[in-house]
Amino acid sequence: MKNILVTGGAGFIGSNFARYLLNKYDSCRIVVLDKLTYAGNLDNLKDLAGNARFAFVQGDICDAAAVDGAMREHAIDAIVNFAAETHVDRSLIEPGAFITTDVFGTYVLLEAAKRFGVERYLQVSTDEVYGEVAEGSSTEGDHIMPRSPYAASKAGGDLMVRAYFVSFGLPVTITRGSNNYGPFQYPEKFIPLFITNAIDDLPLPVYGDGKQVRDWIYVLDHCEGIDTVLRRGEVGEVYNVGGGNERYNIDVAGKILAYLGKPSSLLQHVTDRPGHDRRYSLNCDKLKGLGWEPRHDFDSAMEETISWYQHNEWWWRKIKSGEFMDYYRRNYAHRSVLSSDA
Repeated sequence: MKNILVTGGAGFIGSNFARYLLNKYDSCRIVVLDKLTYAGNLDNLKDLAGNARFAFVQGDICDAAAVDGAMREHAIDAIVNFAAETHVDRSLIEPGAFITTDVFGTYVLLEAAKRFGVERYLQVSTDEVYGEVAEGSSTEGDHIMPRSPYAASKAGGDLMVRAYFVSFGLPVTITRGSNNYGPFQYPEKFIPLFITNAIDDLPLPVYGDGKQVRDWIYVLDHCEGIDTVLRRGEVGEVYNVGGGNERYNIDVAGKILAYLGKPSSLLQHVTDRPGHDRRYSLNCDKLKGLGWEPRHDFDSAMEETISWYQHNEWWWRKIKSGEFMDYYRRNYAHRSVLSSDA
C-alpha cells in the first residue's frame, strides 16, 4: 500500500490522517481527493503543499470519472474513505445531501476499488450507527439502529461496504469512531463551536440539560486506530475506535469556559434537537487486540486543542462567516432559550 487515496482528505479527520501517514511512513504517497464543500478546506493541508509525496485532486466521490481518473493517474492501491456529510444538525435540515454522498458516493468508490483491484478499502464510519446506548457499550456485533438521517446514511454506506465484501470478495474493513476533537475541526461541531464562541464572549448553545454523554477521542488517536486497521485489520471486519473518555456535554462546555477564564453565564440552554441520542459508548477491545491504545489524556489534549484555536484565529474567523452564519441562523434561531446559566 504505497499509493493511498484519502477521500475527504481536506476535512478535519482526513487532513490529520494524511499528515499522520506522511509523517509516519517514508515510503507512502498520499493523494487527497476532495470536493471542497463547506467543510473541505485547503488551509487544512497548507503545510503539505510542498511535499513531493503528497498530491491533491479536487473531485466528488459521486463522480465516477473523477474517481477513476485519480485512481489511474496515481496508481492507487488503497482507499481510505473519509468523504461524507457528517453533521447531525445539518442532516435534519437537508437529509438528501447525506444520502447522496454517504451512500451513493460510497458505492462509486467501491466500484472503483473493484475495477482497479486495490489491496485495501477502509470505510471510516461512526459510533452513531449503533444508535442510543442507555447501558453498557456497543460492540461490533451489535445491531445498527441509527436514529438520525446522518447516522442512517452512514449505516447505509457500511452495509454497502459489507455487501461488496460478501458479493465480490473486496478486501474491505470498517472503523466506527467516537466523537473527535483536535485542530482543524470545522466550527459547526460541539467543541470548536464552543471554543470559538467563548473566545468571542458569545453564548454557548447547550441542547436541553446538556446531560448527553459522548465518548471523546483525540483526532491523532483516531488516525492511529484507522491506520492500525488498514494495515493489520482482518478483511471483512468492523473495528470500534473510541477514546474511553465519556463526558457529559455540559461538563465539556464547563471545561472550555474554565480554561479560557470565561463566566458560566455564557452557557445558554436551548431547545433540544429532535431524536437527540442520550449516550454513545464503544467497546474497543477488538482493536486493542491489534495492539492499538489511545495515547492522549483527555484533559491535556483538550487544553492543547483550546490553545490551538486561540492561536489560529486566522483559520477559523474566515470560516465563521458567509455559509457558516447562514447555517448557524437556520439551526439555532428557532430554538427557545431555556436558561443562561449552569
